[in-house]
Amino acid sequence: MLGAGMCMTASAQISQNQPGLVSSEFIADPLPTPSVHASTIVETPLGLMAAWFGGTQEGARDVVIWTSRNDAGKGWGKAVELANGVHDDVRIQYPCWNPVLFRHSKGTLYLFYKEGSSPSTWWGVMKYSEDNGQSWFDAKKLPTAMLGPIKDKPIEIEQGMILCGSSTEDKGWRVHIEMTKNPQSSQSWYRTEAINRSIDFAAIQPTLLYWPDGNLQMLCRTKQEKIADSWSSDKGYTWTRMKGTSLPNPNSGIDAVMMNDGRALLVYNHTTDGRGVLNVALSKDGREWQAALVLENTLGMEYSYPAVIQTADGLVHVTYTYQRQKIKHVVIDPKRLSLKPIVDGQWPW
Repeated sequence: MLGAGMCMTASAQISQNQPGLVSSEFIADPLPTPSVHASTIVETPLGLMAAWFGGTQEGARDVVIWTSRNDAGKGWGKAVELANGVHDDVRIQYPCWNPVLFRHSKGTLYLFYKEGSSPSTWWGVMKYSEDNGQSWFDAKKLPTAMLGPIKDKPIEIEQGMILCGSSTEDKGWRVHIEMTKNPQSSQSWYRTEAINRSIDFAAIQPTLLYWPDGNLQMLCRTKQEKIADSWSSDKGYTWTRMKGTSLPNPNSGIDAVMMNDGRALLVYNHTTDGRGVLNVALSKDGREWQAALVLENTLGMEYSYPAVIQTADGLVHVTYTYQRQKIKHVVIDPKRLSLKPIVDGQWPW
């Protein structure tokens, strides 16, 4: 049995014959840049669309947002530039970071991303499309103090309200919620106070779950070697004090999705030692988790920053960084998963 520092002997032991694993492939391989990271994925009426940032290396001025389409299941197309940090009123090109694709129920497709020299100084930017990403309106900076979804997709709740899990790194790691009914209107944005306190958890990059009973849960990356969570019973305006879960975290991004059967599916690194293992777990209540899949496991490698959605056909799609060189896409059938309890943070195989 393997604990929080989970390590297997070889990646050949995993991935190929696990129940529920449908397929895996690299997106738009080979990619046009030597370094890539922080992918996002969305379903549109045309098919799947993914995006990520790529360039010489993270934070370099040539880092832009790239995208690839997989229309009608015909396979991933060539990577094309979707957004960059070039502006007519400045002489330098700003690095781009952490794209997030999100399709509103009314049909508008949004791309949120960040520009700036570092996470402590960056600002939020948005583009939108009315034809499922075939063409885009010009980029627009978000209102002052708004960063948009910082890594993971927003969720839409009642009356078209969009909730974005966001965070800042300029005065310590602090998490907050940004909400809007119309991202294109600067007057529609609202930001909560910081949810976590420095004496509790240094947390960023929340992923949001909207449970069938109406409660909201956020799960966060932390510096304290475990995933932390917080709950809201008033549609995201106020939150409980952040607490640690039993799930480990090596200070790396996570993502989760509420599936159509009322269960939550979480993708994360079940370890406190590096990013060489990537896991899938499920929960019926957000508190007790069951092990489902080990997507990757090779000591010293990096498999990180997952993004996850469930498509209309019930399948789950995960994209993630593969060794900072590729973006991998995995398809999961949640009805076929073989689950085992995770007890006290111990992975069961």
